[in-house]
Amino acid sequence: MRDRYSRIYVHLIWATWDRLSLINAEIRAPIYKAIAEQARRAGCEAMAVGGTADHVHVLLSLSTAVSIADVVKSMKGGSSHLASRVLRPGTFFKWQGSYGSFSISQTHVPAVSAYIHNQERHHRENRLSRVLERLPSR
Repeated sequence: MRDRYSRIYVHLIWATWDRLSLINAEIRAPIYKAIAEQARRAGCEAMAVGGTADHVHVLLSLSTAVSIADVVKSMKGGSSHLASRVLRPGTFFKWQGSYGSFSISQTHVPAVSAYIHNQERHHRENRLSRVLERLPSR
């Protein structure tokens, strides 16, 4: 095979600093858009981005040219910069340093995507997946 071919799907989760409720409705969409844009710049595709006021889930189609750590660093850095310097200058916004990453089979992509897009409802109704909600401690 001469060309590279890969289908690597990763479910990423990271939280705000100390799980503070920093992602309000006003900045949620721009933050998610910034995360997706940083993924695109890294050659990846953010297939789903969602979360609540204190954490984010991303379903990522990973490029062969970038490590998970590098793309997460870009997504967190770009979105944090947007939140603290552009959307709400002078206010505190910071992600925790850690993150969780879980490989996802192609057959599970639709279910994980739906789970991510419905985060607020899952949390409101306490219908959380223990596997998909594992957040690392700092």
